Amino acid sequence: MRRHSRATGAVAINHTLTPTTQFQLNEVRVHLSAAGGAADLTVTLTAAAGVAYNQVLLTQDMTLVTDLILLPVQPHDFVAGDAIVVAWANGSTRTYGLDVIWSRTA
Repeated sequence: MRRHSRATGAVAINHTLTPTTQFQLNEVRVHLSAAGGAADLTVTLTAAAGVAYNQVLLTQDMTLVTDLILLPVQPHDFVAGDAIVVAWANGSTRTYGLDVIWSRTA
């Protein structure tokens, strides 16, 4: 069963998904009220195994973007304690809707 971790607002995005079980990242969706302005949106893995395993999963310049979908060809597998962090400065204070879609695997 797919689960959703959602956030909305008109300030910086700093959203963390930290399931307590093994999981798959199925999709990340971001909608902005208008093209975003300067700065990169990032989706990163903060690995439970330590900083040597952290990874940037996506970096996207939001200047001309109103809708962004990260849809892996295959779902990414993660262990309990891994965190998925979505971050964006939102200097133009665009209203956003963020949906991180994931599913348990254990």
